[in-house]
Amino acid sequence: MKIVLTAREKSIDTEMDPRFGRAPFFVVFDTEWGSYSFLDNEQNLNATQGAGVQAAQNVVKAGADVLITGSCGPKAFQVLQASNVDVVTGDQGLIKEVVERFNRGELKAAQGPDVESHWV
Repeated sequence: MKIVLTAREKSIDTEMDPRFGRAPFFVVFDTEWGSYSFLDNEQNLNATQGAGVQAAQNVVKAGADVLITGSCGPKAFQVLQASNVDVVTGDQGLIKEVVERFNRGELKAAQGPDVESHWV
């Protein structure tokens, strides 16, 4: 299983970034192999619009089964849901600690987005 987390830096010892579309990096954990890699999200940091959707498309391309982030808007949530990616929102802390909580079954998938669209 691949889980993707929003990160402030390219490290598992960094805090999660609470933003999805504008997080600087994503950490991709492969729970089967115990390995991880990083995806740069630089192209979306200053996007005037569509950062969440583009980030969601990148997460899907990375083969994610689960996304763990602080918050996720409706358009990004829809892209992820359509691609069968579970979204966990509202968690925080060090990346490695969040992964441990996920592996222990302490995190549950959200039923919908937890923030409104910026372009309503």
